[in-house]
Amino acid sequence: MKSETYEYLSDWARENLAKGKAEGQSEAILTVLSARGIEVSEDLSEKIRKCHDLDRLDAWLRAAATVDSSDALLDDIS
Repeated sequence: MKSETYEYLSDWARENLAKGKAEGQSEAILTVLSARGIEVSEDLSEKIRKCHDLDRLDAWLRAAATVDSSDALLDDIS
């Protein structure tokens, strides 16, 4: 079975795809922290949700798996 990747050509499509990825990453970070019993302040939750930098979100997601507190999430990565 051959798998091909589709490259979105329009700026609108690329922007919206990136927004969707960022939203998914943000929710994943908050889900991981919640599953680990780590409380997240409204301010931090908002900061995570407003971030659209996929590299930063990826780093936060990786850190969310090991940090001891939500404050440490930003301390380790920022």
